[in-house]
Amino acid sequence: MDTLYHSPASPYVRKVMVVLHETGQLGAVRLTPATGTPIDPASMPVGHNPLGKIPALEREDGATLYDSRVICRYLAERATEGPRLYPAAPRLWEVLTLEATGEGIMDAAILMRYETVLRPDDRQFPAWVEGQWAKIARSLDAIESRWMGHLAGSLDIGQIAVGCALGYLDFRHDARRWRDGRETLAAWYAEFAERPAMRATRPE
Repeated sequence: MDTLYHSPASPYVRKVMVVLHETGQLGAVRLTPATGTPIDPASMPVGHNPLGKIPALEREDGATLYDSRVICRYLAERATEGPRLYPAAPRLWEVLTLEATGEGIMDAAILMRYETVLRPDDRQFPAWVEGQWAKIARSLDAIESRWMGHLAGSLDIGQIAVGCALGYLDFRHDARRWRDGRETLAAWYAEFAERPAMRATRPE
């Protein structure tokens, strides 16, 4: 059985977990808790992923996979049920771009989190935090103005990435009120967040 190094607070891990749920593969992996930070890797699987990040998927029959985009593509390729998360080209390029947008939102949101929880108060850089939020805000505006037709279509990895990114904003940066001025995206997420796979993976 494959082993997934896992933390329910990670939006990247959540993305993999949603794929496992949606493709009926949850029973094919063993979940192993992993926690840590760039300062202290703690129980992160550094022996399997030298970057010290999760998710990492230790396979019984091959090299350990890491980076959520790699793991999700692997899981989608081996799935025998569920939606086709990676459609054929030319739509594939739109899906991958939307996935990258969701991942970029996660990246910026986690950097904001690290700045406030890992740096001493006298070394924090508020302008840098605001720069990260500016990336998120621009991305959300782009989704609201250009991508809502795509989000309304059949389930794909781009939708999952955006959904997990928005869930992380609620989880760690709710005071930023990302929904303000983005009513269409907020309405989409309200419905998407009720999917069984999203409900089952919601961080507490």
